[in-house]
Formats: sequence, C-alpha cells, structure tokens
Amino acid sequence: MAEPRLVLASGSPRRADLLARLGLDPEIRPAAVDETPLAGEPPLELVVRLADAKARAVQHPTADEVVLAADTIVVLDDQALGKPRDDAEAAAMLRRLSGRTHEVLTALAVHRGPRHHRTTVTTQVRFRALTDTEVAWYLATGEPRDKAGAYALQGAGAALVDHLDGSDTNVIGLPLATTVQLLRRAGLDVLTPPAI
Repeated sequence: MAEPRLVLASGSPRRADLLARLGLDPEIRPAAVDETPLAGEPPLELVVRLADAKARAVQHPTADEVVLAADTIVVLDDQALGKPRDDAEAAAMLRRLSGRTHEVLTALAVHRGPRHHRTTVTTQVRFRALTDTEVAWYLATGEPRDKAGAYALQGAGAALVDHLDGSDTNVIGLPLATTVQLLRRAGLDVLTPPAI
C-alpha cells in the first residue's frame, strides 16, 4: 500500500524546516483561517480551535493524505501575546516578558480522512532580565516582527532566554516528539530507515 502524502497546513518556513529534520518533505498548503480570538476565549481553546480549522481548511476529502496543522501562541498572565504590529508593540512585549516565566502553547491537529487526532504541548520559558539596550538591539535584528511574543528561539532571541522547561521545538512552532506520535497514529511511517 502506498504511503499517504503529508500536507503541512502552514506557510511557516520554521515548521517546514523542523519537519525536514525528520527527513519529511511535506506538500506546503497554507491555510487561510481567521485567527481572531472569540470573545472571552481562553488561550488554550483558541490554539486548539485554530489548529483544527487550519487542517480542515486544506484537507481534500477524497485524497489519501495526512494533513498536519499547528497553532502556537505565547501566554503571559493568561493573556495571549500574538505577533506584534510594529516595533513599539514588540518592545512592549519584550519588556513584559523580561525576567518572567511565560508559556508557549502549541495545538496540533492531524487529519486523515474522517480520523482526526489532536493534542497540545506547553513549554515554560523564562526570560533573563533585559536592559533597554538589549531590547533595542533585538528589535534591530528584525526578528520580532512576525513572531508570536516578539521573539524567535531559533535565532538571536535565544540570547534572551534564561531557561526553558519542555520542548524547545515547541517554542519554534512544532513539538517534534509529539508530532511524530500523531503522524504515526495517522498511519504515516516516520523515523524508519528506508527499505534496501
């Protein structure tokens, strides 16, 4: 039986790069989904809803494919920190995160036909106490512009982090160990050497 096609319901180069670490080369099919939180929606419910909506948005009902979707947010004081609109908002986010612990939540949704698998992963991240000079330096790198919480662990933003508890790839956008488990549950052969 032929292996189903893997589809990544995301245009994120970081997620594609993480899958490439596993030797996977998915079809990239970005999902157009309104990511506006519902009134009073808790952060955990938001990421679960969005990941599932992204998978549904790109799934072809008749194709034998495994669709992987994810949504990641940074949460501080029970409030989701999205992508900053500009450098001023990024600076404000970084100052709020400075010297504190926050959570990074990722919801994963894997769809194959009528079967849907979902889970969430949480990583605790503690920032160092940042000086105004460090905040200005980091803004000048350009990294905060399209990142939830205004930082990128896989880049220069790693210098802002004191320590983390949990999956580092979750903070980047795709917790690999959990992703492997879900893809296997959906019938995809992952982390297996090629047949000779």
